Amino acid sequence: MSKNRRRKPRGRHSSVRNVPLRTHWLLLSTLVLTLSAALLLQGYTQHMFDTTADGAPRAQSPAGAVPAQIANGGPVIEGAAARTAEPADHAIALTFDDGPDPVWTPKILDVLRRNDVHATFFTVGTQVAAHPDLARRIVAEGHQIGLHTFTHTNLGAAPAWRRSLELRESQLAIAGATGVTTPLLRPPYSSTDDALTDADWSAVVQAGQEGYLTVLTTQDSEDWRRPGVARIVANATPTGSDGQILLMHDAGGDRSQTVGALEQLIPKIKAAGFHFGTVSDAVALPTPVRAATATDHWQGLALITALRTSNWVLTLLSWLLWAAGAISVLRAVAVLVAARRHVKMRRKPWGRTVTEPVSVIVPAYNESAGIEAAVRSLLASDHPVEVVVVDDGSTDGTADLVESLRLPGVRVIRQQNAGKPAALNTGIAAASCNLLVMVDGDTVFEPDAVRMIVQPFANRRVGAVSGNAKVVNRSGLLGRWQHIEYVVGFNLDRRLFDLAECMPTVPGAVGAFRREALLRVGGVSDTTLAEDTDLTMALCRDGWRVVYEERARAWTEAPASLGALWKQRYRWCYGTLQAMWKHRGALTQRGQAGKLGRRGLLYLLMFQVLLPLLAPVVDVFAVYGLVFLDPVRVLGLWGAFLLLQLLMGLYAFRLDKERAGPLWSLPLQQFVYRQLMYLVVIQSVFTAIAGSRLRWQRMERYGSLRVPAGAPALGGPAAGTVPPGLELAQSWVEAAHGTVPVPSPSAFRSGPPDASTWAPGRST
Repeated sequence: MSKNRRRKPRGRHSSVRNVPLRTHWLLLSTLVLTLSAALLLQGYTQHMFDTTADGAPRAQSPAGAVPAQIANGGPVIEGAAARTAEPADHAIALTFDDGPDPVWTPKILDVLRRNDVHATFFTVGTQVAAHPDLARRIVAEGHQIGLHTFTHTNLGAAPAWRRSLELRESQLAIAGATGVTTPLLRPPYSSTDDALTDADWSAVVQAGQEGYLTVLTTQDSEDWRRPGVARIVANATPTGSDGQILLMHDAGGDRSQTVGALEQLIPKIKAAGFHFGTVSDAVALPTPVRAATATDHWQGLALITALRTSNWVLTLLSWLLWAAGAISVLRAVAVLVAARRHVKMRRKPWGRTVTEPVSVIVPAYNESAGIEAAVRSLLASDHPVEVVVVDDGSTDGTADLVESLRLPGVRVIRQQNAGKPAALNTGIAAASCNLLVMVDGDTVFEPDAVRMIVQPFANRRVGAVSGNAKVVNRSGLLGRWQHIEYVVGFNLDRRLFDLAECMPTVPGAVGAFRREALLRVGGVSDTTLAEDTDLTMALCRDGWRVVYEERARAWTEAPASLGALWKQRYRWCYGTLQAMWKHRGALTQRGQAGKLGRRGLLYLLMFQVLLPLLAPVVDVFAVYGLVFLDPVRVLGLWGAFLLLQLLMGLYAFRLDKERAGPLWSLPLQQFVYRQLMYLVVIQSVFTAIAGSRLRWQRMERYGSLRVPAGAPALGGPAAGTVPPGLELAQSWVEAAHGTVPVPSPSAFRSGPPDASTWAPGRST
């Protein structure tokens, strides 16, 4: 027994350290909440905005609650006191609703300035926030400014809380843009005082209680109808000497007729003896507009900034979503076309049939639940194999279990716990064959898997081969989702990578390697958590071709709980990011390395890093669309996306000769599994950016693997018999005389190891 075996096993060792990271979740939550708030604000201001024209016909409503003195009084109403005021004779107050507008408001202001006329502008809060410079110009040129609510909503039909919100937010927008506040309010869709309904009166009373004066009209130019300049002038011209509050519009559509009518109307009315003024001038009110408090001003600035930022965010998101959608569709087309071409390519033989024996390396750490099934499946192969089980300091009797089987062609090497890469390097040094297959301890091979996976080595350019890993525990919903991911996601991508000669990963569950290639790159590195991806990229950069052989099928256990799945995918994703960074130099290299860099790495960056980072944005935006946009259209787009995925799934399942039944759970996968995978990517990226490192995390084993039919029985074969395919491999094992070399760290750096660089160990 070796000294290594007698040592007390330590926890799974790794050259990287574990640093708890919590602030990234706080940051992510803050970003998502901020984004949600921005979209909510944008949705409220843009999609709760009522664009119906002010003068559009309204349904008849009761008006019995409106006091007679209000219905028959003047157009300026103090709702709390039920008092009114009316303009003096020959006084006319020009009022403009719905602005400010970046096109028409400046033109109207120019006309007023040329004619030395002051007016009152009832502005919409969202428009003020969008064009604060115009609001400032209105005030600076001596005009009065008033409120026309925040989103042009019908206050009579709104609940009390929304009325207050509309008025307060509109007031803050004006305070932030102009530095003043105003009590003047014109409710949208209002007209004369005798047209007030009970609902309108309720809004007027509430506004009065909150300190606002409601300004209605006495004469409507009906310019919102765009009847022509002459008709607008006729509608706006007073017929007697009574003072008027004239309604016009500086926004809400094409106001060129309004501008043209003003050029004629102002001189005409002046000639008739009328004088123009603001609302307060016309009804002899004290100046209503006052300087805003510092609190209101800064709150208003914050509101304007939030509105403009949310608008910018929405615009950016729209472009990103269109880009993401287009790229996703292009990816779907690319992988489907590549899969079809890959099928045709694989119909051609690799070359001369490969029959030489294979060494199968099984790194094992606490794999007692499935190691027997894994080893027996390998011995049942229809290709000559030797099996090297490297027990990496297991504490559950894994090595003892394999030894107790007494299977010929199987060697067990015990070493102090040093991590999976070290266990693989030990197996590589101990292997007798030139072709090596690396297998996880929770994986069962089909009888022809070894034979299939080594056939590509007929091509001398091939340095490694990826097999086809299948999920064995697929009965539950989580298992089905992972089964779909393996078949549709991983395998379609592998076909694309194979065709593009940029395979980034040979999975640890089922992969084959040329020994020469492994020695040239220095064996398996432990500098990343994804040692399989790191090794594959190193082989590509060394000039070796890495291919995919879908006929080499092996069955592996998938995580059976969300926690276990999180740990596994977190390690995979973080390790892949490490490997991508480590091999970033491939981007500027030529040949096989350049293909990996400019095809494989960019593909991974685009579809496995950047797009998942946008996933929460997509989901939040989808909810935004259901609430504020056309839900039918949003659901239609989601259905089209799901249909595309379903078609991809059907084709991928057909290529893998799988039943399509599990695809019924694909829609559910979008609501749970997809979000989990995206969060894994987000946490991995945050961890990488923060410079934290993780240690190896072992996956739970469930014992769902089964010994395949035809494998050697418990206790080993009868004396004098050898299982099929083991004769040649067993002869090599016997020639070893029980001594297995364990490599030192420098063994792979200077070429093939020799006896002088090996540390002695024992096999049983």
